Amino acid sequence: MKTAIIAGAGPAGLTAAWELLRQTDIHPVILEETDVVGGISQTVRYKGNRMDIGGHRFFSKNEEVMRWWKEMMPMQGAPAMDDILLEKEKPLLDGGPDPEKEDRVMLVRERVSRIFFLQTFFDYPISIKWSTFAGMGLKNTLRAGFGYMASLVHKLPETSLENFYINRFGRPLYEMFFEDYTEKVWGVHPSKIGADWGSQRVKGLSILSVLKDVFTRPFRSGELDQKKVETSLIEQFIYPKYGPGQLWETVADEIRRRGGEILMNTKVTGVWTENGRISGVEVRSEGQTRRMEGDYFLSSMPLKELVSGLRGCEVPESVKQVADGLPYRDFITAGILARKLKIRNTTPARTWDNRVPDTWIYVQERGVKVGRLQIFNNWSPYMVADYKDTVFVGMEYFCDEGDVLWNMDREAFLQMAVDELVKIGVVEKGDVLDTTCAKIRKAYPAYFGTYSRLDEVRVFLDGFPNLFCIGRNGQHRYNNMDHSMLTAMEAVRNIASGISSKENVWSVNTEESYHESK
Repeated sequence: MKTAIIAGAGPAGLTAAWELLRQTDIHPVILEETDVVGGISQTVRYKGNRMDIGGHRFFSKNEEVMRWWKEMMPMQGAPAMDDILLEKEKPLLDGGPDPEKEDRVMLVRERVSRIFFLQTFFDYPISIKWSTFAGMGLKNTLRAGFGYMASLVHKLPETSLENFYINRFGRPLYEMFFEDYTEKVWGVHPSKIGADWGSQRVKGLSILSVLKDVFTRPFRSGELDQKKVETSLIEQFIYPKYGPGQLWETVADEIRRRGGEILMNTKVTGVWTENGRISGVEVRSEGQTRRMEGDYFLSSMPLKELVSGLRGCEVPESVKQVADGLPYRDFITAGILARKLKIRNTTPARTWDNRVPDTWIYVQERGVKVGRLQIFNNWSPYMVADYKDTVFVGMEYFCDEGDVLWNMDREAFLQMAVDELVKIGVVEKGDVLDTTCAKIRKAYPAYFGTYSRLDEVRVFLDGFPNLFCIGRNGQHRYNNMDHSMLTAMEAVRNIASGISSKENVWSVNTEESYHESK
């Protein structure tokens, strides 16, 4: 029996193992360096409360991915806890599981994401409505209007993320709603980031698409199948009862049940080559180093580590230089448990205890380091041990491993997080009940440094016929979860069909049509 070695138990690695078991007789062995599956899509548990690291809406314009999710975790067939409390109607699957009685279930959730700027909420994406203009004030509204009109007649060369945003929103709106947040996320100014990030993450989104959404909204059915709606404008999504980690823990269990292997706390420290192929890997586990042989190698490990770990072949100096220069951003989430929030719900959405309805809140406020807030109660009522009487907030901080923020004393970091939450007016200090935090290495591949020369690394690695680079870090591309899964699906299709080309694997999340049309 042939063996496929898979580096990483994130969405790409787990999807690859499951698809190999479904489509082939190849034995998958996943090597995960941590003690948790799911990668950045894990769910962190703390005293009965749960944190979704990074926030994950389960929505895809790819039908195969949507079916995959729903087969692994069926859609709810009865109301969830908050739907019962608020007497809300949701689309239910006839005969589907009851989330009040069963755990393996997908919930239907409402998308609300806003920007918090000048201690005022603005819709994200920016909406064309009176509340937007009122929050901005007359002067800023006029500036935004004239700036947008200027962007229509004078297009900047899209050589940077800054120009990408200005071309779609105008300079004043870019400065108000994108510039500071983007610099918080990446640690460099948007003028120094490649436009590729914008084209992959907010592809097709602009003032024109917002206007189109306003005028077509009354004629849409509101169903989850919204393939002709910009990804950032979707109104509903599905979500596992206990967060994204629950889905990937379920997938891991199914892989083991079918005979696949998942070796935890096992780090790939070297990749051996022989006669132009990957012959095996060197792994470290429990202080011991050993070699494992395999017929295929599917890598979701960072390209920087993959290239530096190659053994038995001559790696061109230019490839080493590019791989070593690929930058990443690391990530810390502070979990703040509070009795209640100071900010209140001013939207038409009905919420428990008049809480804000947001899943995400982008913090554009200057003078604080936090980049985004999550309200875990709104992702799923089952994410919080005491849904009715407490609110669990996630504060997201972007940093570089080894910098001041990353190395800050844990208690000092959590105190800073609480102080910032109080400073921007989200909570009263006396209402804070408990705090925790979680760190994620190499959460976001970044689009500066040597990124513009990434193709040199890709061409070299594609020369190994049995090597497939998959997932976010495996391709150094800021993929959504569904894109990472699709890279794995395409790789397995190639293996099953004996296709050595990697073009379809690398082309996921690069074509405009992928996002914008069925």
